[in-house]
Amino acid sequence: MKTLIIVSHPNIEDSVINKRWIEEIKKFPERYTVHELYKVYPDSIFDVEKEQKLIEAHGNLVLQFPIHWFNCPPILKKWLDDVLEYGWAYGSKGDHLKNRKVGLAVSAGIRVDKYGEEGKYRYSLKQLLAPFEATFLYCRADYRSFFAFYGTESEPGEHVPGTEVKTPVSKLERSAQDYLNFIDNL
Repeated sequence: MKTLIIVSHPNIEDSVINKRWIEEIKKFPERYTVHELYKVYPDSIFDVEKEQKLIEAHGNLVLQFPIHWFNCPPILKKWLDDVLEYGWAYGSKGDHLKNRKVGLAVSAGIRVDKYGEEGKYRYSLKQLLAPFEATFLYCRADYRSFFAFYGTESEPGEHVPGTEVKTPVSKLERSAQDYLNFIDNL
């Protein structure tokens, strides 16, 4: 079965990393379905039944998003709250995520050395993403960790609009291929 990629980027047109990942994924429509929440639901009012059926029609599930205030963008949190409901995702009869392989793909925006106990922000990305792991374990899914692209503020390359971050083109292209490899090996 195809892998469903739930993308929640509030400004995908100005994105460099997430936009590039989507471009690469869309080259393989027989393997992946890209579902962009901000494009489909600009008002954040979800058709819960439609979203659940979309998940059911796919095998693996990947949530793709930029780290936003050390969490996910608000639309993804609301999607999780609305779609992963009792009786469908968890509870005595909620088994639609049971054993489904789930992963995350995140763009971190800051360098890897800024995360972790010794870093400026004191928490690793794994620690910051732990609520996602706990959520999917609670739903008895097969949580498979995350793929991350860390920012490279001081490296020359392509400018990320609205920021000082520059991403080397070769690193960006390599990340797109590594991302596909991550998805295929969930």
